[in-house]
Amino acid sequence: MSASFRKMILVIMGVSGTGKSSVGKYISDKLGWTLYEGDEYHPKENIEKMSRGEPLTDQDRTPWLLHLHDIIQRELSSGANSIVICSALKKSYRQMLLFGSAPQPQACQHETVDSVCFAFLHGDFQLIHRRLLARRDHFMSADLLRSQFDALEPPTDPENAFAVDIKKSIPEVSSQIERIVSARLQT
Repeated sequence: MSASFRKMILVIMGVSGTGKSSVGKYISDKLGWTLYEGDEYHPKENIEKMSRGEPLTDQDRTPWLLHLHDIIQRELSSGANSIVICSALKKSYRQMLLFGSAPQPQACQHETVDSVCFAFLHGDFQLIHRRLLARRDHFMSADLLRSQFDALEPPTDPENAFAVDIKKSIPEVSSQIERIVSARLQT
């Protein structure tokens, strides 16, 4: 992707176990985009809660989402292409990533939405549950997957989002995302 195209923040989203981190790292390594792994920005209390198998509440997520919003705003200001990994399960969470805690003037909203694209990694519960059971050294309990599916509000086109099925390999999923992002960067 040429430096002459407009810049973008790619948010790779979906429930835990969809491969967000692996896909993000693959794309980041290939394209040289800065990668922000959302899990690294969770407050200690959130990690402890999830480790105990307790789902996070909206109140638990708010400081984390606002921190990621600050990262997105900083990256937009710098003009760099970046990737942010975040479950972004609900529309309100995606709105918080885009606009923070306060509504923005309509003109600012349009510019931000055009510059931030959501890649929604999705798959069926059984496949993702198997992946979570096989995963080691991660604080997210496989027991929490049902609560994430229950909370999930898939993004829609007006949110500058597209869906990618995770049945394929990491390189195949990543290539599909790269093609879509490349086309959007050229428009």
